[in-house]
Amino acid sequence: MNLTLPSNWSVLPAKQKLCRLMKLVLPSLLLVFLSTAAFAQTVIRGTISDDDKLPMAGATIQVAGTSTKTQSDAEGRYQITVPSLTAKLIVSFVGFETQTVNVNNQTVINVTLKSLNNLDAVVVVGYASVKKSDLTGAATTVSAKDFNKGPLNAPDQLIQGKVAGVQMINNSGQPGGASTVRIRGNSAVTGTGQPLYVVDGVALDGRSARPSASAGIGTAPDGNPLNFINPADIESMEILKDASATAIYGSRAAYGVVLITTKRGKSGDTKIDLSASAGVSNIARRVDVLSGDEYRAALAKYGLTNGNFGSSVDALDEVTRTAYNQNYSIGISGGTNGNTFRASLGYQDQQGIIKSTDFKKYSAGFNGNFKFLESKKLGLDINMISNQYLESIAPITTDAGFTGSLISQALSWNPTQSFYNANGGLFIDYGSTTINPLAALAANNDKAKVSTILGSISPYYKITPWLEYRMLASVNYSAGIRRASTRSFLNLQGIQPSGTFLGGYASYSNNELITQQFTNTLNFNKEIVSKLNLNAIIGYEYSNFINKGTTNTATGFGEIDADYTDAFQTTAPANRTFSAFNNPTTELQSYFARAIFNYDSKYILTATFRADGSTKFGKSNRYGYFPSFAAAWDIKKESFMEGASWLDQLKMRVGYGKTGNQDFPSGSAQQRYDFGNSNGAPTLVAINNANPNLKWQSDEQTNVGIDFGLLKSRLTGSVDYFHKTTNDLLFPQISFVPAVGGNVPTWVNLPGQIINKGVELTLNGVLIEKDDLNWSLGGNATFINNKVQNINGIIKTGSLNGQGLSGVTTEVIQNGLPLFAMVTRQYNGLDANGFSLYTDDGFTNYYVGNPNPKVILGLSTNIRYKKLSFTANFNGSFGQDIYNNTANSVLAISNLGTRNISSALVNLPVQESLANPIAASSRYIEKGDYLKLANATLNYNIGNVGKAIKSLNIYVNGQNLFVITNYTGFDPEVNVNKGVSGVPSAGIDYTAYPTARTFNFGVNFSL
Repeated sequence: MNLTLPSNWSVLPAKQKLCRLMKLVLPSLLLVFLSTAAFAQTVIRGTISDDDKLPMAGATIQVAGTSTKTQSDAEGRYQITVPSLTAKLIVSFVGFETQTVNVNNQTVINVTLKSLNNLDAVVVVGYASVKKSDLTGAATTVSAKDFNKGPLNAPDQLIQGKVAGVQMINNSGQPGGASTVRIRGNSAVTGTGQPLYVVDGVALDGRSARPSASAGIGTAPDGNPLNFINPADIESMEILKDASATAIYGSRAAYGVVLITTKRGKSGDTKIDLSASAGVSNIARRVDVLSGDEYRAALAKYGLTNGNFGSSVDALDEVTRTAYNQNYSIGISGGTNGNTFRASLGYQDQQGIIKSTDFKKYSAGFNGNFKFLESKKLGLDINMISNQYLESIAPITTDAGFTGSLISQALSWNPTQSFYNANGGLFIDYGSTTINPLAALAANNDKAKVSTILGSISPYYKITPWLEYRMLASVNYSAGIRRASTRSFLNLQGIQPSGTFLGGYASYSNNELITQQFTNTLNFNKEIVSKLNLNAIIGYEYSNFINKGTTNTATGFGEIDADYTDAFQTTAPANRTFSAFNNPTTELQSYFARAIFNYDSKYILTATFRADGSTKFGKSNRYGYFPSFAAAWDIKKESFMEGASWLDQLKMRVGYGKTGNQDFPSGSAQQRYDFGNSNGAPTLVAINNANPNLKWQSDEQTNVGIDFGLLKSRLTGSVDYFHKTTNDLLFPQISFVPAVGGNVPTWVNLPGQIINKGVELTLNGVLIEKDDLNWSLGGNATFINNKVQNINGIIKTGSLNGQGLSGVTTEVIQNGLPLFAMVTRQYNGLDANGFSLYTDDGFTNYYVGNPNPKVILGLSTNIRYKKLSFTANFNGSFGQDIYNNTANSVLAISNLGTRNISSALVNLPVQESLANPIAASSRYIEKGDYLKLANATLNYNIGNVGKAIKSLNIYVNGQNLFVITNYTGFDPEVNVNKGVSGVPSAGIDYTAYPTARTFNFGVNFSL
């Protein structure tokens, strides 16, 4: 066959023909290959959720063996391209088990990340972070999803009832009011006994800058020093309970440590989180007093012809109200390449249920985490919290006398007496000691403003993958101003006009608290030999504390048309006082170290040591030394436990350590004087005597615990036994008359000990775990015993106030008794004539009450059905007694005919005599046992709405919904400060601000 070639073709050598062919074929082959590869790649979609079936934003999804990765959005959804349908996905999130998932020809893959029971979660334990599985001490983490919900003012309210061994008491219902937090019992014979709070590595002063001076009617209850923190900005709270966990904080850790970690930004698109809520509050419980008709019946029963004024009024109703609250917060976060940020704003406006009281808070925060250099070894963390809150404070005091403060005035108001004159003006009975509570409200103007800035900067450098240096410098500045006045029209002695005295009282106070902290640490974390890992830290820290302020008071304003605090100059110079203070600056210098040895992830040994030097102490004992040792054995990882598939965790812990306490006034070891003036000449007035041998109070604590998890961690828990001994008790000793004012004290270390020992139980279970239905139940219980031993003499505290009780105390610190044991007359009922009967005719006081609970309880449950969930949190305590000072002095039978009385006095088996003297006795000691539904939330997760709104949730929340108790006061959860000369008290109730029941509706979502 003949073949004719085209004219433009020529016969070429073989090599040239091959090159031409390749040029034609290779592009075609490349096109086919690319098309095939594109066709082979597959898009996988799905949702990432947690154990509770809630979407997880920010989870990382990575294609195994490649750098391809993405993050889940606010709804937990993700989308990622895989090279083939046989690829694997690695899904991870901090604090959850990392999962590897086979694609297996699927295009929709939903993943539920299991909480590792926090075994591999990184937790903060003081100056560094470790895996929870490496912990040897008693520490509990409460994360944001487990916090109590509602319009809460301060962080300590978030964890009430959540942690075994921790008792949190709202001292009263006052918005922004102080609380009492005790970790493993009460051991403070001076000071507050509160734990040390550490916010993002910065230790707080523990005091509030709100001035204490009030409107001249007594001592006002304290404010909460944690009010400056917006609860919405908190990510988690770590509670360190035993000495192994707290010893790294040395001299400030005797009462436990609470580590607060604020929310941080995450890498990814900029995210906006918003939340808003509004609600109403009413008084939760009332004290039973007589109504108008009941009062008239009581007058008739006793044959009294005076005291019936013809009306029927309810004074408590008149001074309380339905209060409203609103709360808003916004957070903006994001970042790229490991550089993240978060900024937040918050506003809270909470009316109090007492008229004219409220609490407003404005907060802002910013934190940034930045990495530099190509290696990313150099980093910088920045944190700032700024806050200002405003309070309108009711004329309620902790030590009002016979004339009382607002609550006692309302409770004791004659219910047949109108509040108003015929002309509509307020009824004021001049010359009488009975105070119209509406007049007391009208005359009072007490406002406080506290501004706080906490800022820190923390550069660090990762010298090697296992060695890092970090420095932290921080300043915490807080300034408080308080303007308080009582108008002259009120018929109170010292307030109402008399002769040439025009009447009226005002005070203007300011206070500054400044804390500076400088910390340097070196962290080491490396496997030093086969199977043996060392996680160690050494550090140096310097802190100083400054507290100064001024107070102006004046009387004799008269009825001028101005706020008294704006017109001090209108009063006579002789009616004015001015005082200022600047406490000695306290300096604290510390060296500390901790080493955690982990062998084969089975055997863990922790050793901690801290040396603290403080200017508070005598020259001979400036430094205190605080060691601790602990060990843990992970039994589940032993070979002989391999067959126990039903057991997920079994870990034993044992530890011993020593911590200290310097919670007492600065300069107490020095000879201190206060400036004064006498006859125009300056004077020096002694404050306290010097004691160069004053040394550290210390706590020695032993802890033995076991952690367990069963049935794929559907049942988890822990049991701890602790024994804490407090030694070298710091105390302001006054010669011959301990704890009674009048002499200059000398601070000493008392012989003797305070013993707290007990058992903590924690149990959490998942009862139902299905796609559409989940039910979990958790609880904790603490069984605790408190005792004083080897103390010489008796220290009196627990002052009582009111008619007939001047100078009376009812609590003691005494050998062989619980701390603050109630010692008073033993009441044995009424005799035939209606007079009180006492053992030994009342000449001998007996131990008749214990304000320390024997059992502390917390319960919580969460039920979720599809997108609807319900959470309830209970707390309670049992075995403690409460001294009802209100019933003792405010509502006594002798009031009948002039003031109101307790309803319980009308139908006694024996009619009480009107002449029965008011006296302290066990008659007014009541059982304080209670169980309270403190918090409940019904939540509906709507999800995404359109393209903009993500994770939309709406909820209804209730606080203080009900309480089961036999206590007759407003609330068994009460602790009015009735200390004497710096010695605290416990379990006394005296005309406290009532607790509110609150209902809120809220919404939160992301953009």
